[in-house]
Amino acid sequence: MQKAPSPVRLAKPKSSGEKNFSISEAIKFGFNFLKANLVVFLKLALALIVINIAMGIMSSIFSRSLLGGLWGILSIIISIMVQIGFTKIIIDLHDGKPLNYSHFYSLYRLTLRFIGASILYGLIVMVGFILLIIPGIIWAIKFQFYSFLIVDKGVGVMDSLKQSSAMTEGVKVDLFLFGLLLVVINIIGAVALGIGLFVTIPTTIMATVFVYRKLLSQTPGI
Repeated sequence: MQKAPSPVRLAKPKSSGEKNFSISEAIKFGFNFLKANLVVFLKLALALIVINIAMGIMSSIFSRSLLGGLWGILSIIISIMVQIGFTKIIIDLHDGKPLNYSHFYSLYRLTLRFIGASILYGLIVMVGFILLIIPGIIWAIKFQFYSFLIVDKGVGVMDSLKQSSAMTEGVKVDLFLFGLLLVVINIIGAVALGIGLFVTIPTTIMATVFVYRKLLSQTPGI
């Protein structure tokens, strides 16, 4: 039986309406969580490798057949379902729940809204970058938690963007610096012959979930 990770207790916000999070605390949490749950992450990584291998085999089988186009569409849908499942898994792990592989297929009902929100998010950010880049950065930060909210709360396309906007209000600069640090950490991991990515990627992923949960707990009405 899979042992559940230790549950995480979030500190209450300092005052009503005030949002805050510590970048160093988030990174420290991510690293410590990885160390404490190394076996769980190895199992998760193995599951993702198996899925990718299976997808590759199916692609090679259908690529030269009349079903190639249909498989191309189906493979995209499956990839999105896996992404949804992975998001649910990392949130659950943060919350002290056990690793549940069924999330890779059991949340299929969220696929259409996830696709719709992702397209809308991409268009918003793209338009922002066309408008002299800075608006694109701001909007990318503002709506970045849409995918977490769809998977975690089951909200709709527009609500996921609205609630992400509410969550990031007042902390966009901190989130920007946090995002830059995550990029730097993973670059360092890649420089170490790529081996370091096995440490930096899980660390930064769980640090992001930590920040998501922190800001969610400080946002009234969600």
